[in-house]
Amino acid sequence: MAKIYSFLILFLFVYAANAQNEVIIKGTVYDINTQVPLELATVYFSNAKDSTIIEYANTDKNGAFKIATKKYDKAILLKVNYMGYQTYTEEQNGLLESKDFGKIYLLHNTSELKEVVINSAPPIRIKKDTLEFNAASFKVRPDANLEVLLKQLPGFEVDSDGKITVNGKEVNQFLVNGKAFFDKDGAIALKNLPADIINKVQVSDYKTKKEELSKQESSSDYSSINLTIDEKKNKGYFGKFLAGYGTDDRYETSMILNFFKDKQKISILASANNINSTGFTQDEVFDSMGGGRNANGNARATGTGRGITESNMIGFNYNDEWSKKFEASGSYNFDNAVNKNESKSNQANFLPTSTFFTESNSKARSENTGNKANFEFEYKINPTMRLVVTPRVDQTRSNSNSASSSSSKDENDALLNESAGISQRESTATNFANTINFNKTFEKRSRNLSFVFSNNNSDNESDALNISKTIFYQGSKPNDERNQNSKGNNNYGAYSADIEYTEPITDSLRVRIGADFDWQNAMNDSKTYDFDAASQTYSTLNDLQTNYTSYTRNSITPKVGLSFEKNNFTFNLNSSTSIIDFDNHSLYLNKITDLNQKYVLPFGRAQIRYRVDRSKFFTLRYDYSSSLPSSTQLMPVANLSNPLSTIIGNPNLNPTEKNSFNMNYRNFDVRTRSGYTLFMRGDFFNNEIVSTSVYDQSGKRTTTYRNISGTYTTSVGGNWNQTIKREAHVLRYGLSINGSYSLDKGFTNTVLYTSKRLGATPRVYFAYDYGELFTISPSYSLSYNDSKYTNSSLKASSNVVHRINIQTTNYWPKNWVFGNDFGYTYNSNISNNFKKDFYLWNTSLSYAFLAKKMTLKVKVYDVLNQNQSATRTISPTTIRDEENTVLKRYAMFSLAYKLGNFGGREGRSRNARGGGGNGGEGNGSGRGMDNMD
Repeated sequence: MAKIYSFLILFLFVYAANAQNEVIIKGTVYDINTQVPLELATVYFSNAKDSTIIEYANTDKNGAFKIATKKYDKAILLKVNYMGYQTYTEEQNGLLESKDFGKIYLLHNTSELKEVVINSAPPIRIKKDTLEFNAASFKVRPDANLEVLLKQLPGFEVDSDGKITVNGKEVNQFLVNGKAFFDKDGAIALKNLPADIINKVQVSDYKTKKEELSKQESSSDYSSINLTIDEKKNKGYFGKFLAGYGTDDRYETSMILNFFKDKQKISILASANNINSTGFTQDEVFDSMGGGRNANGNARATGTGRGITESNMIGFNYNDEWSKKFEASGSYNFDNAVNKNESKSNQANFLPTSTFFTESNSKARSENTGNKANFEFEYKINPTMRLVVTPRVDQTRSNSNSASSSSSKDENDALLNESAGISQRESTATNFANTINFNKTFEKRSRNLSFVFSNNNSDNESDALNISKTIFYQGSKPNDERNQNSKGNNNYGAYSADIEYTEPITDSLRVRIGADFDWQNAMNDSKTYDFDAASQTYSTLNDLQTNYTSYTRNSITPKVGLSFEKNNFTFNLNSSTSIIDFDNHSLYLNKITDLNQKYVLPFGRAQIRYRVDRSKFFTLRYDYSSSLPSSTQLMPVANLSNPLSTIIGNPNLNPTEKNSFNMNYRNFDVRTRSGYTLFMRGDFFNNEIVSTSVYDQSGKRTTTYRNISGTYTTSVGGNWNQTIKREAHVLRYGLSINGSYSLDKGFTNTVLYTSKRLGATPRVYFAYDYGELFTISPSYSLSYNDSKYTNSSLKASSNVVHRINIQTTNYWPKNWVFGNDFGYTYNSNISNNFKKDFYLWNTSLSYAFLAKKMTLKVKVYDVLNQNQSATRTISPTTIRDEENTVLKRYAMFSLAYKLGNFGGREGRSRNARGGGGNGGEGNGSGRGMDNMD
């Protein structure tokens, strides 16, 4: 800790010294005709010789800008850009002292359609709801990946899980040139795309395909990121090959190849390892070790990972424009994962007037093999009609075997039951899903017709062997011995059609009418055979564990919507009513049960969005929704697969009814590179379906379902972040806090209990980059939970979890990279049988040679050999302590090779491109450079 304090003191000293070498540049930007100040005009300085961008800022609502930059004794250009206006350019011999440029007037662009050659692009441009960053304006290391670039952009936060937020909104879609790069969430792109091939980073509100085609406003609280590839880099290839072997026979191998040719993009990747990394999201410093590193809120970091996984995967991604009217994209993934785990647990079970305790042990191995193919075809029938078809096919095969044992005792240490058994299971699942989006626009603005058809069909077959013995020590219940073979066949089919017509009433008001049609059917045929000693086969049908169930659910949902959009105000109102016919059928113990029910389920949503100004947004939303119980929850068919737990449905259940409220306020100022978000949410249930359990004197549980009302979940919170940049120094820091309060209800032994839970999770983080030499990112988070219960022998529980993480990366001396990921976790919730705190330290040292094409690396996971997998889970009826197999210390030696060639030349760093990104710009007005509005 003393070293950290020393570093901070040194940093403050260096920071103060650099402040003396700064100058302050300010001024105000106006429209020359109206004398109105122009907000969010882009003002920036660039080197007159090579157009390298030195510093930039955006004007505030009064048109004012203020730039703090270092003294500069070379010729520079001051440029001001704003959409629809001629670019203002003024040359200066240098910046040696602070200066006020006073009033700067922009002229309207009278030749907007004229093509203009331009030399450089402004760092940030705004176009309605799209925020666009010119990647070349943000300096990163020559060999940096996309993740490093995003961390440099104002308003971006990339946590150690890879989750991205922009101006407080989480990103749930990641596109490259408008198309998915393997996965929608962008994890593969984030870790593997080189930063120097990126031209633009475009951020907008996430839209469904239907909203995108019909040009509707977004109804999502998420953001979408689209990356455009630099045209000069859009012809070529790049890739990386890695192989490593370490102690305890740990290994990792990976390969990624990417080919770009204009509109065509082909990517191939593969990986294999036995260090719990099941995807392909290589870290820049730790490679595949990302699967076991420290992460805020990540289960692996807190010791809850179960077992050690050996995985193999290969993937192929393809995007192309076959003609001006037809685009195609697709991907194929094959993966195989084998997990081995040993687990032991202790559980206290709280009844209204007593408690009993269960100890369990298990040893398991599971293997899953999957094939998945996704496609998207887009056909532009004519300028007013588009058709998009997105089929998906996947198949999964799995097999597992396990051995387990358990015993339960009451408070007087008297045995209630004991069980032991072995099991084997094989299953195959095949799924086909498809969506067809058709959209027609009309001559009248905002008039639109959309049609969406989708289907989802699956088939699942299983074959399981179970040999077990359960002994009951209390009561007269006979012991349960099983030697059984169970076969299952599940089929599911769902089809839906959505038709919607939008008619503009005025320029600001639109009305939508339409209907949804849904058809569902499912079948579950389960047969269990007892072992016949005479024939030595599984041929005796067990009627108690054999059943056949099926259901069909058909619905029609007329709907109407209203949208009003005026200036900065948007109001959306949607209402629908589902008329549902729900038929359930079962054959159990030679008894046929039919349950035919009809429902009328209303839905309503009202949403207000108000843009206070260009950086401040307010959203208020209310939802009323209802949902049906599942067929399993409804049908009175007993599930006896577990000798210690029986589950049976309740045909008298009512639908769930929920009222939801959501308020959100976002304020991010690109000018000052700081912002904050505040939110409040609440879900209130009029009717909720909960499970209710009854325990007999031997500890066996029988569970069914029933409705309760008056439960709720609420949360409130916010976050704030700031970025400061001074020459080579980049400082990012922020804090967030989330609070929650909820009321849950349930039944144990027919007695109603309540659970009131209060939670708070504050977090503070800090990141400092010194040029291309050094980065440090410390963070701290605390999680506090307090619960109180009624009508349970457990009256209250509370716990606190502290997490401290420090990640450092040193890029000096040249060609060397030294990375450390250090985490400390304290969890008061862990049983006294385990350490309540532990350290997880990972380190990596690499050396690049052959012009940085080859990298030799050594990594050590869990240097202190303290990693553990001990957890405690508390609910209103149980406290469960569990320990699982965990990955422990190992060292890995690896060799990586990178290759790349763009436009016929070896790929170079973005700094070699000068700061350009769009072509060139002369001293006159250039519309291609204008700030988009």
